[in-house]
Amino acid sequence: MPQYVPITVRYSRYLWKYELTPAGRTLFFCVLVTSVGMATVMVPVYQIFCVLFMAYVVIWLMNLAVRTKLKVTGQLPRRVTAGDQLRTELTITNLSAWRPTYDVMLWLLDMPAAWKFESADIAIPRLGPGESGNIPLIFRPLSRGLYDLPELRPHTTFPFNLMRSGSTRFPLGSVVVVPSFHPIQHLDVPVGTRYQPGGIALSSNVGESPEYIGNREYVPGEPVRRLDFRSWARLGKPVIREYQEEYYCRIALVLDTYVPEPPQRGWKRFNPFTRAAASTPKSHSNDAATASTHASLKQALEAAVQVAAAVADSLAATEHLIDLFAAGSRLYVFRAGRNLAHFDDVLDILAAVDACPSNPFLTLSPAIADELSSITTAILILLDWDKTREQLARTIIESGCQLKLIIVRDAPTSAPLPGDFGEVTQLNVASVFNGNIERL
Repeated sequence: MPQYVPITVRYSRYLWKYELTPAGRTLFFCVLVTSVGMATVMVPVYQIFCVLFMAYVVIWLMNLAVRTKLKVTGQLPRRVTAGDQLRTELTITNLSAWRPTYDVMLWLLDMPAAWKFESADIAIPRLGPGESGNIPLIFRPLSRGLYDLPELRPHTTFPFNLMRSGSTRFPLGSVVVVPSFHPIQHLDVPVGTRYQPGGIALSSNVGESPEYIGNREYVPGEPVRRLDFRSWARLGKPVIREYQEEYYCRIALVLDTYVPEPPQRGWKRFNPFTRAAASTPKSHSNDAATASTHASLKQALEAAVQVAAAVADSLAATEHLIDLFAAGSRLYVFRAGRNLAHFDDVLDILAAVDACPSNPFLTLSPAIADELSSITTAILILLDWDKTREQLARTIIESGCQLKLIIVRDAPTSAPLPGDFGEVTQLNVASVFNGNIERL
């Protein structure tokens, strides 16, 4: 249930974060400092306070005199890659019939922390009555995800660039920030073919043809719908059509998202009788080590997402079917390839994947096990190696699937890697971010 915030606190926050520019905040701080002199008229500081306070009143009145109703038209792109510049052009129209407006700029209140607003200082010097002008809107999102942007607020800072004034709000909607990645030059994947009981229609009729490969004599018990009546009439005996079986390669791309939360300290941590024992240097070192491990796992997850995007990009150029499995706050199961979906759809899924604080393999393993009968190869992109991950890998191998293991981790794994899984590739997080991985 949302906590109630008093209206005075909300307005003070709005005044400080929106209406006052950085220069206006400095002037406001000077007003607070000089207000100490209001305690007595014997101190000449109160005169400075009166001058600064009246300056605010004059600026506020002048700001109201040039404040007009503005209209904003334009559209923000709905997809961008993390780290790239998101840019669009907006048209600002002065709807006033007789008043001009000056120094028209753009601002967002409560913008996402992972975003940089790079066009906040760009202004239209003057808009006459009924005039329109173009102004760029430039963002740079730094991390992947699905973001609901706050409303855009066009405003004027005239005069002196101390206060913002404007009542127009323009909705920006949501933007998908897909993960950035470095393409890999070569992907070594053990492949083969398996019969697909769903039919070749699942592959959008690309690749092996579903047409018949010849005729042969009818054998009692075969489906009547396969009878070739023209050949029967010509040969004088029943003949059926023979079709090619539907075999092709289907690859499961499994992304590990398990990032356990660091343990939280209970009330005993703040108990005055036990505080001395809980505040020992050993406890502080354990807390620091736990926080460092959690941060490194979060970085490894972002690197693993980039590896998954690079692998999917490499497989998208082939005739393989790709099944993406990822378990975060929800289980993602997505199939792409052979014109079933575009690679951009895979990036959309990877943009929404988040860290899972509980072990996701309890949900992920049954979902993969249901598909193993038709999967040819499984590519596991893991953050660590333990018993639950080993159990999933053995289930895949025992079903007859080929397996490729990729571990994204700087530190040694929690459990030693077994030697019966073949070659295991362990990637350094910094190498993934710097694009030093050319072959997998």
